[in-house]
Amino acid sequence: MAKKDAPPRWDRKMQQRLARGEAAALGELYDRFASLVHGLAHRVLDDERAADGITREVFVHLWEHPDAYDPRQGPLRSWVAALTHRLAVQRLRATETAALAEGGHDSGEDLELKVRHASVAARADYIVQSMPAPLRAALERAYFQRRDYRQTATDLGITEDEARRRLRLGLQLLSTAHDAGAPPGYGGAV
Repeated sequence: MAKKDAPPRWDRKMQQRLARGEAAALGELYDRFASLVHGLAHRVLDDERAADGITREVFVHLWEHPDAYDPRQGPLRSWVAALTHRLAVQRLRATETAALAEGGHDSGEDLELKVRHASVAARADYIVQSMPAPLRAALERAYFQRRDYRQTATDLGITEDEARRRLRLGLQLLSTAHDAGAPPGYGGAV
């Protein structure tokens, strides 16, 4: 059995395949993470074309710098999300700073507030996408369908105690979106 702190096998193999220059590995990586990357970039930038650009940048970076990811630092998914977030925030700051220089109405403080809000929203998206399906299903019913814990229990075929537990845990995870720093498991610089 593998050690607890050993990186997942798929992450290690993917990093090795990218380092060898296997184009098929980049395709697999894109298939697995493109929606995550685009979604996070769009959440930060609120611009479809800019999110497309960040998506391209992330996968070009992965192709050109496969050794930048260290499997011992955490899951590849988290590293890719952190890279996406960093590039999207850089783009947002550059765009907003250019708008300020051209006589925009926002101040530097407004820019930082906008970046902070975009970061929290992107972090919340990441947390929801990464949480186990049972927690996500309970939260989706409670939030989108306005179901209470009793109705959620009935919908999911679980006990009321289990529905409350799932909702509480899901909300606790989601509440960490306001914490400073990167999503859980981001580990290290990108």
